[in-house]
Amino acid sequence: MADSPSTTPHSAIKSPFFPLLISRKARPFGYVFTFVFVAFTVFLVLNLSGYTPPWFKSIFHTSSLYSSSIFSHFFSNSSLQKSNSQTHLPFPPPSNTQFHFNDSDSLKQKNLSVSFQSSSKEFGKKQIEAKGGDNNVEVDLRKNGTKDGVFERPKVELVSNRSESNGTSSDTLPEKQRKQSWLERMNGCNVFEGKWVRDDSYPLYLPGSCPHIDEPFNCFLNGRADNGYEKYRWQPKDCNIPRLNGRDMLKLLRGKRLVFVGDSLNRNMWESLVCILRNSVEDQSRVFEASGRIEFRTEGSYSFIFKDYNCSVEFFRSPFLVQEWEMPDTNGSKKETLRLDVIERSSDRYKGADVLIFNTGHWWTHDKTSRGKDYYQEGNHTYGEMNVKEAFRKALTTWARWVDTNIDPKKTLVFFRGYSPNHFRGGRWNSGGQCDNETKPIKNEAYLATYPRKMRIFESVMRGMKIPIYYLNITRMTDFRKDAHPSIYRKQNLTEEERISPLRYQDCSHWCLPGVPDTWNELIYAQLLIKHNQQQHQGLQKIPVV
Repeated sequence: MADSPSTTPHSAIKSPFFPLLISRKARPFGYVFTFVFVAFTVFLVLNLSGYTPPWFKSIFHTSSLYSSSIFSHFFSNSSLQKSNSQTHLPFPPPSNTQFHFNDSDSLKQKNLSVSFQSSSKEFGKKQIEAKGGDNNVEVDLRKNGTKDGVFERPKVELVSNRSESNGTSSDTLPEKQRKQSWLERMNGCNVFEGKWVRDDSYPLYLPGSCPHIDEPFNCFLNGRADNGYEKYRWQPKDCNIPRLNGRDMLKLLRGKRLVFVGDSLNRNMWESLVCILRNSVEDQSRVFEASGRIEFRTEGSYSFIFKDYNCSVEFFRSPFLVQEWEMPDTNGSKKETLRLDVIERSSDRYKGADVLIFNTGHWWTHDKTSRGKDYYQEGNHTYGEMNVKEAFRKALTTWARWVDTNIDPKKTLVFFRGYSPNHFRGGRWNSGGQCDNETKPIKNEAYLATYPRKMRIFESVMRGMKIPIYYLNITRMTDFRKDAHPSIYRKQNLTEEERISPLRYQDCSHWCLPGVPDTWNELIYAQLLIKHNQQQHQGLQKIPVV
């Protein structure tokens, strides 16, 4: 029978754990050991807190590099470890990427004025000033009982706090929080989590005022009577994004090239930015397409020159980002293939640009790519059949390899814009799908589509890249906007067949302009401002790019 605790003799209970303290001669050693242990503990706490008094440093004079390496090894989440691997928005961006302007082109921080719109249509103003070359920022908030103009140019305008999830306006926040810089609030904010709110100060340019919008996107000229879709802005849950100031963005772009590469959805975004920037230029005759073209739907590339700023905003058509190809067929003719292992043909023409904005996605849903039969090619081999998701991964891997090999991150800022959802109901784009009569955004998140598998594929490819990529993950935020497609307002002159059955021919993929792509460009603008201010606060002589 096992012994019970009550029957255990007291003499049998001994302490084998601290034999050094049993002997009196050994007690001094114990005191020394205790003192050293306590001192080391204090040293450890002070190091992790970032403060060590001078007297303590004199006792424990050790190499800071050595101690940092030890702590970072054991405390992987401590502030001693700095990661440069962040490759997507939300903010902040990767810190190992630096972009520079000429000194004369830099925006002076002391001249930046930031206005927040309140629910009463009044504006508080934040004057951001750089003091004496240090990095302190003074924020002065004061009321201005007047309504800012929709197109006021000198200011960097930020959307209001009024629509944040807690419903608290900026006027009721504690003084310390009210004075906090929007740049600081951007730190760690997921700008893609939020909602669309009505704002009558939008759009950023008047409908019908920009001659550079292709007919399929120009819903105003094509007869769309309702304009509510133009008057929404995106309000992130935990921060604010700046209203795009065209003049300030052009200053950031002075002497630079900003290039869009992708499909017609990127052309949609490119035309949006051209119109926003053009609206801020005093002499609009000094804004023109380099080759003189006025329509932009054919293959090739286009470049808008902003003469007064010596900059260009360009578009290169490449719906797959890899090369469309032709192979000899068995009957002597040629068949179209897609070279998954070769980057698209124009890449050498834009690899030295200052800002690159890529996209791909919609063409991977077409019949030929979806079926994947005798279409995908690597080397001289054409696959009899390949799953479209695998082909998409291979194409993106080719693109990623090209970026890592050819892009200089000290010169070029690279964005990838995520998938823009469509809103066809009752059919697909080529089978009678419709979206007409939609006049308001989706309110209930339960009605949003499932996050696209192709974007999961892109994210997995992006994680393996060496060059930092700024991921504009606009998929979910854009999915709310079923109201903003051209639908039946995609052209002015309908064919006879289209007049007989207008509802059969609708565009529920692209976006009316002004409209949703303007917000995508506001996210680009926010990132450029953040990069500019980050490096200005670091005391660099030259400012980040765009």
